[in-house]
Amino acid sequence: MSATGATTLHAQSTSPFFVINGADVISGYPLEGHLIMARTAPDHKVTLDGTPVTVADDGLFVIGFHRDSDDDTTLSITDGNGSISTTILSPAQRDYNIQRIDGLQKSMVTPPQEVLDRIRADSKKVREARVVPAPTGDFWRGLDWPVLGRISGVYGSQRILNGKPRAPHYGIDIAAPLGTPVHAPASGTITLAYDLYFSGLTVILNHGLGVNSTFLHLDEMAVRVGDKVERGGVIGTLGSTGRSTGPHLDWRIDWQGRRIDAALIAGPMPDLPES
Repeated sequence: MSATGATTLHAQSTSPFFVINGADVISGYPLEGHLIMARTAPDHKVTLDGTPVTVADDGLFVIGFHRDSDDDTTLSITDGNGSISTTILSPAQRDYNIQRIDGLQKSMVTPPQEVLDRIRADSKKVREARVVPAPTGDFWRGLDWPVLGRISGVYGSQRILNGKPRAPHYGIDIAAPLGTPVHAPASGTITLAYDLYFSGLTVILNHGLGVNSTFLHLDEMAVRVGDKVERGGVIGTLGSTGRSTGPHLDWRIDWQGRRIDAALIAGPMPDLPES
């Protein structure tokens, strides 16, 4: 086998001319929290640091970067003759906000011993739902905002809850009136619809290729596990269940366990319609 076409992308690169050797880039570039969507020949094999990456029947594949992606990664594409095209990805680094949230119930910041088993079971349900195989939807065309409203929390923020440091926030919070319909940002399959301790009524929509949207703190769920949902379909209504101080949607994206910034894919929120 021969290695061809090595490219290094420096950390500060946000170039619209970002390329992947052996593939056509649809959107995205190496940046913490971003998702690269690209297409290669359907019979080509794609790996990231030696780990296979799923390629759809039409050659579509995706690569995601976690909040703290400090190290270079090697993307390799092998054609039918065994020739390898390699691209070195150096994700650009980001600065993150510190968000302080007070007024939460003590049990939602430091859960009592008797609910720890439930929290562990909740985490297991979420992990399992995120890896369920699902058909590839139309997420590669971009994501629509599931609800319009005031952005009250952003991706990557270090959370200080009732004065206690906690894990970063991996979603984007959108404040809107209780009961506002929440729409699917792209097509997909429902793999979780459950009441979780921290996130309340929670829905996971699997878009395929390891990409999931998760919707937290819903007031009502309009879907069940196994449902196929089209872009724009209603999956529930905005609420304040679980660990929440007011009506809002916490929208999250993940790819193979890596937390993605939904706002990077959806782009600027459209203006609210005039009442």
